[in-house]
Parts: sequence; C-alpha cells; structure tokens
Amino acid sequence: MDALEFVRVRELEIAVRIWHPKAPRTVIAWHGLARHGGDFADFARVLGPGWRVLAPDTPGRGLSSWSLFPAQDYLYAHYMKVAVAVLDHFGLEQVPWVGTSMGGLIGMLMAAEPETASRIERLVLNDVGPELNPDGLAELATYFGVPHRFQRFSELEAELRQHYRGFGIDSDDAWRRLALDSARRLPDGSWTYHYDPRISEQFVHDTPRDTWADWSAIHCPLMVVRGEDSPLLQAESVTRMAEAQPGLVSLEVPGCGHAPMLDRDSQVRPVADFLDRPRPRMLPGGAGESPSWWQRGLHWLKALGKG
Repeated sequence: MDALEFVRVRELEIAVRIWHPKAPRTVIAWHGLARHGGDFADFARVLGPGWRVLAPDTPGRGLSSWSLFPAQDYLYAHYMKVAVAVLDHFGLEQVPWVGTSMGGLIGMLMAAEPETASRIERLVLNDVGPELNPDGLAELATYFGVPHRFQRFSELEAELRQHYRGFGIDSDDAWRRLALDSARRLPDGSWTYHYDPRISEQFVHDTPRDTWADWSAIHCPLMVVRGEDSPLLQAESVTRMAEAQPGLVSLEVPGCGHAPMLDRDSQVRPVADFLDRPRPRMLPGGAGESPSWWQRGLHWLKALGKG
C-alpha cells in the first residue's frame, strides 16, 4: 500500500487503500465478504504502475468503521452508497471495477441500477455472478454466522489455510502475510479475525432481488473469473451468463476454488488485457430467472439462530 485515505459516510469512516497514487488510470478493486482491500496488494503490483488501484475496506472490515446499526449498514444497498461516496471523493465519474465475490456483486448492482450504471466503465467479477450454488452459500453462512476465537496466533493461521484454501495460495510467506493482515487481538489475549462478527447479518436483513434481471440490464463490458474448483460459481452458471451477455469475457483459473487471489501474472494479465480493450457498443442482454440466493442466505442464517 502506497497511501491511505478515509471517506466519511454518515458516522462511518471508510478506509481506502491506494497503490500507485500518481498513476494516469484508476481501477476500483473491491474485496469479498469477510476480507479487506489489502488483498489487492499483489494485484496492484502485477497490474503495474500505470494503474492507480483504489481498494476500499467495506464497513465492518479491515480499517473501516464498524456499524452501530448493522441492520441498516451491512446491506448491499448501503454498500452501493459507500461506493458512490468513494467515487465522488476521488472525483471519478466513471471507472473500471474489479470485484471479488461480494465486491463483484456490489459492482454488478452498481452497473445494473439506472442511477449508478454510468459510473462503471467495465466490470470484472471474480468468482461470483447472478446465480450462486446454494451449497456454497450454505457453507459461507455457516462459517461466518458464528464467532471465531483462537488462543494462539498459529491456530488462526492454520484455520485460515484450511478455510481459504480456495484462494490458490502456494507459499508459506503468502499464508503468513494473509494471517498477519487478517488477525485482531482480543482483550483477553486471544485472537480473532479483523471483521465485525455481525457482517453476516446482511444475509438476514438484505432484500432479495432478481439478480438475473440485474445481470441482463448491464450494458458495460463484462468479464468473469472463475476458480476451476469453485463451490460458489458453477461452470453452467458462467455459460448462462454468456448467453444473457454475449460479449462476456471469461477466464477459468486452475487449482483455485473460491476465489482466485488475483495475485500472479497468469491471473492478472488477462484482467489487464480486458481493462485495456477498446470499449465496444454493448447490445442489451436477455432476461433470466432469479435464483433467489439472497433468500437462501436468509434461510441458513435463521437456521443458525441468527434470524
């Protein structure tokens, strides 16, 4: 990280991590459900000094404020307001967006909504789409719906290696850096993760919507990255996504589940090539039916006693 700025959204302070702050071009990089913007350090390094990478920490994660009102603030609608505030803070009328998992969904909703569609110049979805595997969602809801506490830092690192094995991380040094960036010490000396445990409540409070209709409404250039072994985004879903959006560019990453870390040349270069492409005239896509994955998340969180 080369710089850090803070954006105020009501009572919340939003941390934005910045790489290559003087670069001529800018891309927004938005992290997944329980991660933070620091995950894009290697992405920024491989992408190169020609790109300013802005990676916000979503409220409740990383260096950003925790909400006193999770039912109001840990929602996609509010994350979109945060995104608009970030774009306005940096004077960005239109910008490419690279989003992993939840970060991709925020970008997808921004690109679909008439009020914000013009702000997204092109969109890269990292292992996420308008249709998500219910078994993968159940695993997410189960894991993040309960608090995690570790007596030793080494136990937290071991758990990270197990839960985030789908990232495709292949070095001890990278795992150690991930653990250092993910840990928070508690008053009794034990360890937990950096995020507010209540972020999972978005599964309870968020409003279900027809995400296939959102996907079909997008008119900017689109790319999807899928982990070959992803438990969340199925290959058949990518096929349907391409049917609804015929200009879709897709990349399947071998040896990864959910979600590719975008931390090496073989993953970042195809994204860089997509970002460099001249923008074509987009044709409207077709409609599809909603998978109602928001409702599935609600069901599982209530089953865990969170509803």
